[in-house]
Amino acid sequence: MVFKSHYADLDLPCVDIFTFLFERKDQKFPDSHPIFHDGLTDRVHTFGEVRKLAEEFGKGLKSQYDWQKGDVLAISSLNDIDMPSIIFGALWAGGTVSTANPGYTVSELSYQLRDSGAKCVMTDYSNIETVKSACSVAGIAENHIIILGDQKNATGQQEHWSNVRSTSNIARHAAPKFDPMNDTAFLVYSSGTTGKPKGVKLSHYNITTNILQLQVAEGYNLTWDGSRTTRDIPKPQPGNGGDKILACLPFFHIYGLAVLVHSPIYSGVTTVVLPRFDVDSWCQLVQKHKITFSYIVPPIVLHMAKHPSFSLYDLSSIRMIQSAAAPLTRELIDQVYARLGFRIKQGYGLSETSPCMYQGPWDAWDIDIGTCGVLLPNLEVKICEPVDSSRDENTSTTPKELKYGEEGELHVRGPNIFKGYHNNAKATAECLSSDGWFRTGDVGRINERGNLFITDRVKELIKYKGFQVAPAELEGSLVGFPGVIDCAVVGIYDKDLATEVPRAYIVTEDASKPIDIDELQKWFNSRVASHKKLRGGVELIEQIPKNASGKILRKILKEKARLDFASKGARL
Repeated sequence: MVFKSHYADLDLPCVDIFTFLFERKDQKFPDSHPIFHDGLTDRVHTFGEVRKLAEEFGKGLKSQYDWQKGDVLAISSLNDIDMPSIIFGALWAGGTVSTANPGYTVSELSYQLRDSGAKCVMTDYSNIETVKSACSVAGIAENHIIILGDQKNATGQQEHWSNVRSTSNIARHAAPKFDPMNDTAFLVYSSGTTGKPKGVKLSHYNITTNILQLQVAEGYNLTWDGSRTTRDIPKPQPGNGGDKILACLPFFHIYGLAVLVHSPIYSGVTTVVLPRFDVDSWCQLVQKHKITFSYIVPPIVLHMAKHPSFSLYDLSSIRMIQSAAAPLTRELIDQVYARLGFRIKQGYGLSETSPCMYQGPWDAWDIDIGTCGVLLPNLEVKICEPVDSSRDENTSTTPKELKYGEEGELHVRGPNIFKGYHNNAKATAECLSSDGWFRTGDVGRINERGNLFITDRVKELIKYKGFQVAPAELEGSLVGFPGVIDCAVVGIYDKDLATEVPRAYIVTEDASKPIDIDELQKWFNSRVASHKKLRGGVELIEQIPKNASGKILRKILKEKARLDFASKGARL
């Protein structure tokens, strides 16, 4: 069965990203309207300034680095309000942008620089030594490192991006001609949770399509002038000047790029930028700027449910919160609403879908709580019997299609689906069919109202005696136990039982007051079916390993579980 969006299909322009965003004829807000506001320094970039700075930087790249169409600019930095202009400038010049986690080691960063073929690397000064070492390994000259931020390199070895903008004779340079459907705009790297990160090639057309798809879900309620709302959700407070987004997700991740860099330029909604998430900074800025909306990830939702700082500030301006990157349970959403009054809706997407695919409608935030919302326009989805090719050699090229309410792997087709993996035709062929269907690797179900429930990853399902156990479901229950603030469940093979069994890792609210593991297991096992019991045991740890988007790094815990299980055996 093929599921289609209940939204009408959109007319999709075939233009490059810079033209799409900065040369619109239907722009509702003035060029003087503030788009990006630095939450720490109060520095502001208006729409007109972002456009001007971007074009100057693009011309500077052409003049100073002989920038050619298809050249790659890697960016490894914390959030900065100059980053959007840098990104759009590289795109104006015909470049491809490849963002990288500034927390990467030299080995991790040099791998991405080599694989992407980066010509220049942009970073802030705090990360310069790692970037220099990675560039040395990747064969990139030090004078091709560009600095952003307030601090400049006193040695003069690396140019500051402001100097690149002011290069002489830049006026003679012009943007190249684009093939929006085929030219790669972004080369973003998958999290690498099950192997080496893969470069995901996203075209200009992929990105402009997804900007418009996102506007269908958010645009009516999230506005630059605060003029509209739905149902009983209040408008922004009088005198606030419209909606304001607090940007705490990393710009180097596709989720942050889409909703905090691309979308504000299109919608005009002022976005207050944090370098990285911090509980007290988030709360302070919500109170100071009367923030109305914030995109977050599940670990932040956990903080909202339990961290004491959220009770110390006036956060009443928040109209809506959206979480994505990993599923949330209804119990956790209800807990936050009861404590703070925050309405939380969810979205779903992947790097390969540019990334937004499902969005929770504002007017249905309290209906089917715990779902990822409904399918965005111009998309088709199938739910198919899940097959993990890493475990099952008898994979079918035409998996069985399922119906409403049946759980299986999501397959999606539409204009925001990626071009393929960079330098990896084999991986592309394994997940992208000749007729455009992309195997997401995520397991879920769709109800008759079109709402998507994500259960887990195909490769993360625990196979217990023929039953499939979803770790995310067990984790959602475990955080309901008093004192548990975070957890992760992985499968570990039990030789005596000849099957995988679930093992839980728990983070407690107060490490000095450890919880009673036997009591937790008794409580948990009374709430789940027999095949979901924690036969692999429970262990207390200080922190759950996660990537930048909040996804649990299960391969690290699986290896820990293997070693723990071998030395201690299972708690039955």
